[in-house]
Amino acid sequence: MTDTASLSRLIEIVGERNALRAPEDTASYLREWRDLYVGKTPVVLRPGSREEVAAILAHADASGLKIVPQGGNTGLVGGQIPSESATEIVLSLSRLNKVRAVDADGFSMTVEAGCTLQAIHDAAEAADRLFPLTLGSQGSCQIGGNIATNAGGTAVLAYGNTRDLVLGLEVVLPDGRILDGLRSLRKDNTGYDLKQLFIGSEGTLGIVTAAVLKLFPRPRAQDVAFVGLASPKDALALFSRARARAGSMLTGFELMPRIGVEFAVKHLQGARDPLQAPSPWYVLMELSAGTEDAEDASPTRVLMETILGDAYEAGLVEDAALAESGQQAADFWHIRHGMSEVQREEGGSIKHDVSVPVADVPAFLQEAIAAVEALVPGCRPVPFGHMGDGNIHFNVSQPPGADKAAYIARWDEMNAVVHDVVGRYSGSISAEHGIGRLKRDLLAEVKSEVEMDLMRRVKAAFDPNCTLNPGRVL
Repeated sequence: MTDTASLSRLIEIVGERNALRAPEDTASYLREWRDLYVGKTPVVLRPGSREEVAAILAHADASGLKIVPQGGNTGLVGGQIPSESATEIVLSLSRLNKVRAVDADGFSMTVEAGCTLQAIHDAAEAADRLFPLTLGSQGSCQIGGNIATNAGGTAVLAYGNTRDLVLGLEVVLPDGRILDGLRSLRKDNTGYDLKQLFIGSEGTLGIVTAAVLKLFPRPRAQDVAFVGLASPKDALALFSRARARAGSMLTGFELMPRIGVEFAVKHLQGARDPLQAPSPWYVLMELSAGTEDAEDASPTRVLMETILGDAYEAGLVEDAALAESGQQAADFWHIRHGMSEVQREEGGSIKHDVSVPVADVPAFLQEAIAAVEALVPGCRPVPFGHMGDGNIHFNVSQPPGADKAAYIARWDEMNAVVHDVVGRYSGSISAEHGIGRLKRDLLAEVKSEVEMDLMRRVKAAFDPNCTLNPGRVL
């Protein structure tokens, strides 16, 4: 157990009120939402300033204590959950939740790490600006965690990953020093871009306490279509046509199988099938424009109808529904964002967050689906996700009526089958969720010795005492 005197100093830094020890107070910080990881901790610390974070890390680093940073606890690879040893201390950033400044003219905003993604969206909207990072968990995930994991989401096609949306960072280093890099410069070519080391480092190199984020103009015209197709190959052909025709106006292109839509309609509150007849596959396509035409029809509406009309004539599209209101567009997106959540209602789900080159998505899906069905006859593949950037959440639900525990016990076996297919297409075993604890032992299998050596050297340089998130990533 953690030394009592060392623990007392940490509690003194944040105050008794913000040092949680009772089981009923710490429970929500110790369990990953899929129940893959349930940890223990002597205390959950809730600092209220960067100075308190710095004092905690300085003391921990000098005392040999181990700190696990945690945001909204929505991570999917276990990096935010303490081990079962009851020796790792959880540091929650939830009290650092202020929007410090919004610079509408400069298209940037400065926020603290504990701000939820939804609060950032709301603050940007109030200034008539857009922060494009969009996730199904945005009501509870926090921007510090989004930065630490380089979150992706449904807007990567048009705006990039989180690392493309960060201008500056404030980071507390493992020894307690503060790296103050809260600059909104669009160009700064003075040496190494240190902030990029922390983005995607999963809390192993430093704790992000604040960030300067990029803002964008709010779309003045936007149209969303729910499209039925026969195959991923047809979806790829539609994507190619839409991208060539719409360019940067194509802001969303999500692929979903029929079974995923059926799960959503069955289990997701408020969801209904947008099309009258079922199709084997679906695409959710979004077009956005910064201006509205003076004419009655918006530029995105005209373009969407043209793209879909041409695709229908080419035999690529079976049916399509165009959203007639903002609410209907939100309803379409509701189905997509709820697709991972509803699989819990169908029993065990073995998940993969993978990416392959966009042009290889159809072939990958064909091979991977055949491989898992051969491994577990009767299993139900539910592959969906960001076709526009090649990121597929290749989830596989258990056969109906199967024993959940016995099915989940085959997690590693199924991972190996799917990742083998990913490897044949020179893809990635973690497109946007990260490595954490779940994929740590797989990392050395997909990275070269040189890459692993360099990552270990970076970790040793920033955190020689392994104070932050030990056993995660590396």
